[in-house]
Order: sequence, then structure tokens, then C-alpha cells
Amino acid sequence: MTVLRVLLVDDHPIVRAGLRSLFVGHDAVEVVGEAATGEEAVLLASHLRPDVVLCDLRLGAGMDGVQTTAALRALDPAPAVIILTTFDRDAEILGAIEAGASGFLLKDVAPEVIVRSIAQAAAGELVLTPELTDRVVRVMRAPRVRLTERERDVLRLLDTGASNKQIATALFVSEATVKTHLVHLFDKLAVDSRSRAVALARETGLL
Repeated sequence: MTVLRVLLVDDHPIVRAGLRSLFVGHDAVEVVGEAATGEEAVLLASHLRPDVVLCDLRLGAGMDGVQTTAALRALDPAPAVIILTTFDRDAEILGAIEAGASGFLLKDVAPEVIVRSIAQAAAGELVLTPELTDRVVRVMRAPRVRLTERERDVLRLLDTGASNKQIATALFVSEATVKTHLVHLFDKLAVDSRSRAVALARETGLL
């Protein structure tokens, strides 16, 4: 029987301990290592050569789950990567898949689903629930909002609650220029308020 080698990546030790205990008694899965950061995960994976990496999306300071996935998939040999997280924004799901993840699971799934998903990912299958699959397809079909770098700067400052005057000061431009950027932002995002612009940007991964 083939034993699948798994690397656990999560910045919370208690989560890693819980996942490790999940595989006790499963002869087909062996946890070969644990990492608390993306950087540590890539280093360990290059030495341990796991078949599958279970990786959280948010890993504190440093590389996030999407960046870690891309780095892991660039290794030779490259392990399959399953994102296991509590965050399920559409942009994050799509970002993980685009980075090369073999699956995206929420931490409230049943233990047997995780075990089964590891085998599926190792076999080259895409691991997504029907609901998440539908959402990924919907997001991929939707037109992408493309912002200029300055519009992104304005959006990030909007997120802090800055006024037009404060944004102008921070970006060394006039208030009139800030208002022009806001008009373009609102038009591209199809919103009519600062709060809605920030909320939509968060929902779609622009922030």
C-alpha cells in the first residue's frame, strides 16, 4: 500500500497538532513535517519531498498561503497543495487555484473529507466542493476589474478612513486629482460611495 507523505503548514501550533492527530490510525497517510510559515514550508518541502502539503491561507507575517503555494509548486518534484483555511472569499479561492493549488477546503469539513482529499490531490485531481467549484467558475467568467497603481494607492488610503485632503497629502497630489481618481474608482467598481468601494474591494481581493 502506498503511503502518502504530508507536510502541515499553519501558524497555529494547536491546529497543526489537531491535524496530526487526525491522521493517527490512517496507514495511508504519514505526516512527515510541520511548518509555521511559508518560508519554512518551502525549505522543509525541498528536503522532505512530501506528496501533499496542507496549507493555511493566512500565515501571519511573511508569505501567505497563495505565495507559499506558488513557491511549493515551483519545486522539483512539486508536491500537490491543498489550502485548508477558514477564509473563503472568492478572490482567495481563485488566487490559490491560479497559484497551482490542487484544492481548497474549509476547516469545518469532516475529517474523512480531508483524508480523501489528500489521496485525490496526490492522484492529480482538483479538490473542491460543488459549491466552491460553482463560485470559482462564476468568478473566472466575471470581467476582471483592472486598477492603475495610483487608483490602488487611493483605495488603500480609503480603507484607512482617510479624507480627500489626507489622501492628497499622502500621495503628493491635489484634492482635485484625488476626486478624479475616486470618480474612476467608483466607475470601475460600479459603486456610489467610499464605504461600498472599500467593501467591494475587500470582497473581490483588491484589498
